[in-house]
Amino acid sequence: MLHWRTAFKAIEAAIGHAESLGVRVNAAMCDAGGNLIAFLRMPAAPLHSITIAEDKAYTAASFGIATGAWAALLGGDEHLRAGLMLRPRLVMLGGGLPLLRDGQCLGGIGVSGGSEAQDVLCASAGLAAIGFETPHPSPG
Repeated sequence: MLHWRTAFKAIEAAIGHAESLGVRVNAAMCDAGGNLIAFLRMPAAPLHSITIAEDKAYTAASFGIATGAWAALLGGDEHLRAGLMLRPRLVMLGGGLPLLRDGQCLGGIGVSGGSEAQDVLCASAGLAAIGFETPHPSPG
C-alpha cells in the first residue's frame, strides 16, 4: 500500500524535474485500485492536462504497464486501437508509469502538460525519488 507521503514525494520530484526542463505540468499518483492519492498542478499548466495526468496514472496502475507502451502492444491492430480509445480514462500516450515491485503493481504516476517525452522523464524522476525503477517502455 502506498502512503500519501510517498505519493507526494514522487509527484513533487516529477514537478521539480518539469521545472528543470522549463515545462509546466500536472502530476498525479494513484494506488493499485486507481484511487487518487496525491496531485500537484504547476501554475499555468494546461487545464485539460489535469484529468489527463490522473488518467495516465489510472491507466498505468490498472494495466501495470507504461502508458507509452500501448503502441507496441497493439501493433497494427487498428480495430482494437479504435475500440480501446472509446474506453473512459484509458490513455495511450507516454507519461503514465506503474509502480512495480516484486511483480506486483502498487499504483501509477501520471504526468501531463509537456511533450510526451518530457512527461515520461518527469514521471521517471518521480519514481526514482521513491526508489522505483522506470519500467521497460514496451510490455513483457
